[in-house]
Amino acid sequence: MFKEAKYGLLERQIASLLEGEEDLIAKMANVVAVLHETFGFWWTGFYRVAGEELILGPFQGPVACMHIPYGKGVCGTAWKRNATVVVPDVEQFPGHIACSSASRSEIVVPVHGPDGAVTAVLDIDSDRLATFDEVDREWLERIVRLI
Repeated sequence: MFKEAKYGLLERQIASLLEGEEDLIAKMANVVAVLHETFGFWWTGFYRVAGEELILGPFQGPVACMHIPYGKGVCGTAWKRNATVVVPDVEQFPGHIACSSASRSEIVVPVHGPDGAVTAVLDIDSDRLATFDEVDREWLERIVRLI
C-alpha cells in the first residue's frame, strides 16, 4: 500500500482511538503504537517538554536517551525551531545525539499545546538512510494535531 494511503487510514484510526480521551500520556502511547506497528520504524516515541529539556515519554523500540537539552540534537533543534526537522542521514546532522548507532535517518515533529507552545516532540528513527520525506512530514504533522 502506498505511504499516503497508509497515513490516510492511520489518521482516521488514530482520531477514533483518541476520541474522548483526556490523558495526554495515554494518547501518546496509542499514537506511537499505531505508527510503529504500521510502518515498522526502528524507534518511535515522544519526548515531553519539561523546563529547558525534553524528557523521554511513551515509545516503542530499543532503549533511548532520557534527557535532551533545548536546542540539542534533532529533537532539541525541532523544539527550538518550532518546526519539523527531516534528516536523511543522521551522521550529517551537526550535533546529532546518537542514542543508538543503528539509527540512520530521522524525523522530529513538534506537538503544540492549546496556547501554541511546543509541549512535546514526536521522534521517529529509521535504520535506513533517507526514509522520511515531505509525505511523512505532512501526515505526521496532521497526526500530532489530533493529540
